[in-house]
Amino acid sequence: QEQLEESGGGVVQSGGSLRLACATSAHLLGNYAITWFRQAPGNEREGISCIRNRYNSTLYADSVKGRFTISADTAKDTVYLQMNSLEPADTAVYYCAAVSRASCSSYNLRAYSMNYWGKGTLVTVSS
Repeated sequence: QEQLEESGGGVVQSGGSLRLACATSAHLLGNYAITWFRQAPGNEREGISCIRNRYNSTLYADSVKGRFTISADTAKDTVYLQMNSLEPADTAVYYCAAVSRASCSSYNLRAYSMNYWGKGTLVTVSS
């Protein structure tokens, strides 16, 4: 069973930054697209950023474009999400997930498309 594990969540003031990490395996990072999702209370799970590291493919949702950056460290088998200029609307549980796809597209931002999920990490942005 493939595993993904998120870390790095916490409480931050509006305008601040956090970096989330998604620890995975060499197999997943090398052969799957990894997507960050988030889910706020009462909301649907939203796909926000994807990386298909082997093919240098990334994708961002409009809601985070220009503020968040996704990257991967193959030495650590970890995908990061650098989040800058955080707003209270970014408060959510953040999940990483994996799907067997060759590149990132809108397909990768749909929760039902994913093959594997982590358990999530909570990000709270205070005003």
